[in-house]
Amino acid sequence: GGGGGGGGIVELHAFCPCVLYCTVGLHKFMSRPIGPIITDSGGFQIFSLAYGSVHNDVGQLNAEPTSELKRAAMRKKAASKGSNVVKVTEEGVRFRSYRDGRYVDLTPESTVQAQKQYLSDIIIPLDELPPYSTTRERLEESVLLSHRWEERSLREHLKDFPENVKGQAMYAVVHGGVEKELRKLSVDYLTALPFDGFAIGGSLGSCHEELVDLLKFVVPKLPREKPNHLLGIADEKSILAAVPLGIDTFDSCFPTRLARHGTLLTKAGKLHVSNAKCARAFGKKICEGCSCATCTRYDLAYLHHLKKAKEPLLAQLATIHNIQYMNDMMADIRKQILADEI
Repeated sequence: GGGGGGGGIVELHAFCPCVLYCTVGLHKFMSRPIGPIITDSGGFQIFSLAYGSVHNDVGQLNAEPTSELKRAAMRKKAASKGSNVVKVTEEGVRFRSYRDGRYVDLTPESTVQAQKQYLSDIIIPLDELPPYSTTRERLEESVLLSHRWEERSLREHLKDFPENVKGQAMYAVVHGGVEKELRKLSVDYLTALPFDGFAIGGSLGSCHEELVDLLKFVVPKLPREKPNHLLGIADEKSILAAVPLGIDTFDSCFPTRLARHGTLLTKAGKLHVSNAKCARAFGKKICEGCSCATCTRYDLAYLHHLKKAKEPLLAQLATIHNIQYMNDMMADIRKQILADEI
């Protein structure tokens, strides 16, 4: 996923996209016969290589707070090496692979071609993602560059219409950081083009309140008849605030990242499986009534043991539960929408 999950870069240069296209496509490749798949250009991951703070700025809404001093130090360190890792031109992006050090070139056209060959359902075009701390002048340059890249991506997507579209949708990415004037500029430009939906991306603020304020400004300006996606943000608090404002879909590594660190999602709040109280929680499930494979087979005492023994199995079991928890939460939200309660 574009905003906050990994894999965008790996998909584009770890193997040839035509391998998936010629064999099975992503749905069969990952055994997901139903349900849409959103793929991203890898822009988020690319610019995180250059500006480590990009990941921290966008991700801190989903994570434990990090001190401003620490974030500032990370920005300074990332900025000092960014120019050696990523080079941005009008044509696209050149970056050095973190896997083998070789240079990789991405353009709006090449990222669209790859995603079309993956047979993904929703395509996110290539865009530039400067850090939260960027200047107003630099941010405006970035917004305009992303607009040109996105228009090129759309032309590539619609080339030889309708045969080349293959039932796939393309969402525009609205940029502008927390500058409302630039956000409006981005909305006005992108809504004039025939995109199928809109993703709100870029820097989304440094706190929950700033995110909500931004959504209240941007979402009403988007076409009501088209879907809206929030890139890289999907913690419970943000979802509950964003859905009533008109956000339809979300993506984030929030539940899986927590799981890898032994944190479980429950209706009573986050549960840290390393807590001593879990050591003797024999027969007690993470969540009563949860239907996930972890809750139906294992108790908290066993999960606590896995954490203390540093067994990698814990990450898998915790991930299964956290994803089920988020799926159940979204299903409940859909029921509330249908019942006109939201």
